[in-house]
Amino acid sequence: MQTRTLGRSGPVVSTLGLGCMGMSDFYGPADETESLATIHAAMEAGITLLDTGDFYGAGHNEMLIGRAIKGRRDQAYILVKFGGMRDPAGGFVGFDTRPAAIKNFLSYTLKRLGTDYIDQYQPARLDPAVPIEDTVGAIADLVKAGYIRHVGLSEMGAATIRRAHAVHPISQLQIEYSLMSRGPEAEILPTLRELGIGLTAYGVLGRGLLSGSRLSEFKDYRAHSPRFQGENLAQNLKLAGALALMAEGRGATPAQLAIAWALSKGEDIVPLVGARRRDRLDEALGALDIHLTADEVAAIEAAVPASAVAGPRYDSHGMAMLDSER
Repeated sequence: MQTRTLGRSGPVVSTLGLGCMGMSDFYGPADETESLATIHAAMEAGITLLDTGDFYGAGHNEMLIGRAIKGRRDQAYILVKFGGMRDPAGGFVGFDTRPAAIKNFLSYTLKRLGTDYIDQYQPARLDPAVPIEDTVGAIADLVKAGYIRHVGLSEMGAATIRRAHAVHPISQLQIEYSLMSRGPEAEILPTLRELGIGLTAYGVLGRGLLSGSRLSEFKDYRAHSPRFQGENLAQNLKLAGALALMAEGRGATPAQLAIAWALSKGEDIVPLVGARRRDRLDEALGALDIHLTADEVAAIEAAVPASAVAGPRYDSHGMAMLDSER
């Protein structure tokens, strides 16, 4: 497994990370036995970065990972997002990143994961009621106490990133970044590179649009996502079809080409693949063998231009929670 460094002098992790969210939430039922087997297969393939959130499946995802890493803790770099508040029906009711809440969230996370430290800890979204300086300062205190190794951010804008980094070094920002979501390129990615901060990219496959997934597989939360609605979906499937043709000519799958594109955008970017099954994981690992030339990258971006993508990446409620979109 190849490796990349998160930030100018941050931790070294696997070139691909495993996003574990779908094993517990949002994408319909998952087979727990297969989920555990997939995490183990990823670790055996050299993937060290396991991405989760304490609110994925109301803690289920952390407990699942805790079972998977038992006896293998030293092989895993665990990235945990916190702060998402859920109601009993699973809906989001806001974000809480007060210093006292952070200590509370972390104590439960450590217990569920069965570990005494977290490699990377970060707020899932900006809490409008709490200055980012207070949030990062509280995490920094937990770093000093030995409970956390590195501090990260998620879906934050350039100005917020600068304010956070002034309090404590930020090793990486997690944000949606793919052929279909290229907003970070305008201001956020240049800011990260100026400050020496890495990027972990989620949604690399456009939530399934770019992977060749069947329409029947979109009967989950995506059924309410703007990019999966009516004319938007028809337009976005045309773009996916263009990528599929290019992948066929390259002897690859559309998913592999989409991941290879993300890998080509910089050594400071680590794509997260949300494989829930071992066959999907194997497919994603195949992207590591694809090395795109500058001409090939340009051709892919011409076939799937960001300006042609139809619909925002979240509904209006979700978009309002994104500091990165302000």
